[in-house]
Order: sequence, then structure tokens, then C-alpha cells
Amino acid sequence: MILTLAKVALGGALGASARYLTGAAMVRLMGHGFPYGTMTVNIVGSFLMGVFVVAAAEKGLTPLSPFVMTGILGGFTTFSAFSLDTVALIERGQTGAALLYVGLSVALSVGALVAGMTAARGLFA
Repeated sequence: MILTLAKVALGGALGASARYLTGAAMVRLMGHGFPYGTMTVNIVGSFLMGVFVVAAAEKGLTPLSPFVMTGILGGFTTFSAFSLDTVALIERGQTGAALLYVGLSVALSVGALVAGMTAARGLFA
């Protein structure tokens, strides 16, 4: 368990660093005003999650999952895990559940962010 946790932590540090560098690069390339960095890491992370899931299944790489999926890609973007969960539901024939998951995840996460900001503004104002 400790070794697995260390793999997740190392991967997370690498992923978070890559996220920061990607965001900084996108600001230099595209400027401010639109979250290009966040959008880029979400799209790239989702693509890489898809590649790794298939590679892990086909090439026996599942022992690397904590390091790659939870660590690197989780640190890079949690959107990749969200995308994988959505596709897994769809592939199991649970399209309605997938739509509900997407809708609730987005709406409740944005709502929670607004609630957190509201609470913090009240606390720190």
C-alpha cells in the first residue's frame, strides 16, 4: 500500500507540474480571457486516459495504473477520470445514467464552486 501511494504521489507531482507548464504555455500562446490551459489539459488528459486504458488492457500494463491514471493523469486533470467514467457507463449500456452523471457532475461541481466562493467571501471579507 505504501509503495502504491508513493507511485500515486510521484505521478501526481509530475502531472500537476505538467498541468502548470501547459497552462503557462497556453497563456503565452493564446493570451488571457479564455481558459485555454484548462481546456487543453482536459482534452489532452482525456485522450491520454483513453490511450492508457486500452494499452493497459491489451499490453498488461494495469500495474502501472496507480502511477499513470491516478497519479500523472489525475494530477494533470481529473477530467480524464470523469470522461472515462462516462464512457464506461455508456459502454455498459447505461446511457441514461451517463447523461445523468455528466449533468449532475457539471451542474453540482459548478454550484459547489460558487457555494465555496460565496462562503469564503463571507468568511474572509
